[in-house]
Amino acid sequence: MGNGITCPSDWDYSQPWYHGSQQRLTVLRTGSSISQNRMIARFFSHRPQIVSQYDDGSIKHDGTTSGFLFIIDEEISAEDVYPHPHPVNESYWEWLTTRELKNRLVEETAVREEEFLTDDEIANLRQRRERKSEETFTE
Repeated sequence: MGNGITCPSDWDYSQPWYHGSQQRLTVLRTGSSISQNRMIARFFSHRPQIVSQYDDGSIKHDGTTSGFLFIIDEEISAEDVYPHPHPVNESYWEWLTTRELKNRLVEETAVREEEFLTDDEIANLRQRRERKSEETFTE
């Protein structure tokens, strides 16, 4: 399975993989989103509509709910995942699964104030999006 996106041939699939969710899970369904970036997975546990990465590398979001962060509890190979096809996924921060995967709870998550987008930041992102005629807020 795949989507035509190629990733670096030296990608290290043995690094930990994470999933953020609103529900307690023991198994992820096929097609679930996972990431080797723990912070991104934790952000997705907050159900954001907007995720923005800044030039200094910091990432903020507008998610408001608590959730759960899981680690995938089995080996992952290139056949088990593929990069999400969204164009903003250039750094491969989001992958989709090709099979069910066991996972284990790492932590219950809460939104941290320093990660939360302010109203002004959201307004600026919307203005930029309108100027660029983009289809997504994710940057």
